[in-house]
Amino acid sequence: MTAKAKPADPSDALDPKKALVPSVVKVNEARVTKGFWPKITRTAARIPFADQALAAWYAARDPATPMAAKGMIFAGLAYFVLPIDAIPDIFAGIGYTDDAAVITAVLAMVGASIKRRHRDKAEDAVQRLKAK
Repeated sequence: MTAKAKPADPSDALDPKKALVPSVVKVNEARVTKGFWPKITRTAARIPFADQALAAWYAARDPATPMAAKGMIFAGLAYFVLPIDAIPDIFAGIGYTDDAAVITAVLAMVGASIKRRHRDKAEDAVQRLKAK
């Protein structure tokens, strides 16, 4: 696996020993900041977890969200935006299953940090993206 490749096992992306290292959080935040909106704009109508990914995005950007939660959210969203995948996204039907698993794992770990206001913004954003 190259330095830029995603781990083959989604749980590797969410290992707190790795994901919460400040330098890793910073890199993941930069990747997500650059790649999240282009990817979610392309995929929102096709992936059933778009609202969950967007809620996580809004929570990660919220200054009130604890730093540990932000680190885990950025790790999960970085997995979603990176082009190299355990299951390539180009495979119809199964291409996003690993991404969905990672987002689900993130929500299970930091769900208490994703507030109703984040979910409301996410629902609004999904409606706008699907209307395009």
